[in-house]
Amino acid sequence: MSRYLLALDQGTTSSRALVFRPDMSVAASAQEEFPQHFPASGWVEHEPEDLWRTTLSTARAALTRAGVEAREVAAIGITNQRETALIWDRGTGQAIGRALVWQDRRTAAVCDRLKAAGHEPRVTELTGLLIDPYFSATKVCWLLDSVPGARERAERGELAFGTVDSYLLWRLTGGAVHATDATNASRTLLYDIHRGAWSDELLALFGVPRSLLPEVRDSAGHYGSTAAEVFGAPIPIRGVAGDQQAATVGQACFRPGMLKATYGTGCFALLNTGRTAVRSRSRLLTTVAYRLGGETTYALEGAIFVAGAAVQWLRDGLGIIDDAAQSGPLAAAADEAQQVYLVPAFVGLGAPWWNPNVRGALFGITRATGPAEICRAALESVCFQTADLLEAMRNDWSEHETARTVLRVDGGMAASDWTMQRLADLLGAPVDRAEVQETTALGAAYLAGLGAGLLPEPEQFMDRWRRERRFSPRMEAETRTRLQAGWRAALKGLLG
Repeated sequence: MSRYLLALDQGTTSSRALVFRPDMSVAASAQEEFPQHFPASGWVEHEPEDLWRTTLSTARAALTRAGVEAREVAAIGITNQRETALIWDRGTGQAIGRALVWQDRRTAAVCDRLKAAGHEPRVTELTGLLIDPYFSATKVCWLLDSVPGARERAERGELAFGTVDSYLLWRLTGGAVHATDATNASRTLLYDIHRGAWSDELLALFGVPRSLLPEVRDSAGHYGSTAAEVFGAPIPIRGVAGDQQAATVGQACFRPGMLKATYGTGCFALLNTGRTAVRSRSRLLTTVAYRLGGETTYALEGAIFVAGAAVQWLRDGLGIIDDAAQSGPLAAAADEAQQVYLVPAFVGLGAPWWNPNVRGALFGITRATGPAEICRAALESVCFQTADLLEAMRNDWSEHETARTVLRVDGGMAASDWTMQRLADLLGAPVDRAEVQETTALGAAYLAGLGAGLLPEPEQFMDRWRRERRFSPRMEAETRTRLQAGWRAALKGLLG
């Protein structure tokens, strides 16, 4: 009987595939990086063929390493970098241009005009989001207006839009399925999260033809099957979710008040708010956490644009480390008497500031400042920003003691003991690192298994979650207050 599950995790800098056994342990995995393209300041692009090629090659490699044939795989789960927008030809599957990545800021001026015209309150009311280049809608409009003939072709129904999950579904099924799930739809600025449907009002505002749009489905359900030639035999596709929502599922945050943060290229904290779509007063996002059996569970989300990307900058930009694993020990060697702050606004600032125009800065440097102090400032910047997000969540959902909630963490930076201890210290709250660090892929695999009828309902799945280590606060409250005051002063200096 087919019992293996295949998770396809298409991320911002690499594609990964993991084969899960019936007990949800990892049988094998494969990962492949692909090029990033920066044609202008603030522009970030991916070649669509790179996304497809690396997804396919890693999936095949993982199956081979696990010694598993396609007929032994019960279902595929897809998780993806969110908000990244693609448009392709329905006849050929050929993209009309590069994918515009979630980090891309080229439509900032368009967003500013829409906000100046007073549209943001209504957009937020319908979508739970803010008008920002981060989301897909203005990217779609830019592609339609920048590629010759694209808008006319879209109006004739010749083109299809999708986030990365939709594009991979299309390619995997040989063009048979043009769909997305509610979590990815909720990140486009085109989806009414309360009605659970595309909004004609928003489509008109952003100038996006309805004919471009995919069908919106549950996060666990039927998404067709792969074309036989892809893996040698058809495999059902039964789960889809954006990467941060998949990580929320993988962290088993199924009850209201449970909180997770994923530290990848950026950092994304999600707080499960149950059936209530909490309206943020702190410029956080109200989003879909997952949709199962036609019922939507919501979350408050805070997005930090630069987390692991700061470590990449230390390595590739400054050359002060050769490997990400060196960052923790180097930061630990920093002079505690120096208070150096990095505000890593390399592509603007995300929640709760939402300023696409500012750029990064270092504060407090002296002649004595060296690589260790800069490294510590880079790691601490992620911790300070996480603390800001949790404070905003507590303000938004006052009936829940978010500040005292245990934070479940995953992602590349979560592997750094120094960073996670500093995070617990600056939060003044416990930080739990999951035993299975591949929580995004685990969430995709769970959704696929749930959709295939192989895995239990969420409440039972919660019992399988295991903690690898808890980091408890050790920092004196006075020290925490002093460091946070320095961080707020650095933010004020940059934003001012």
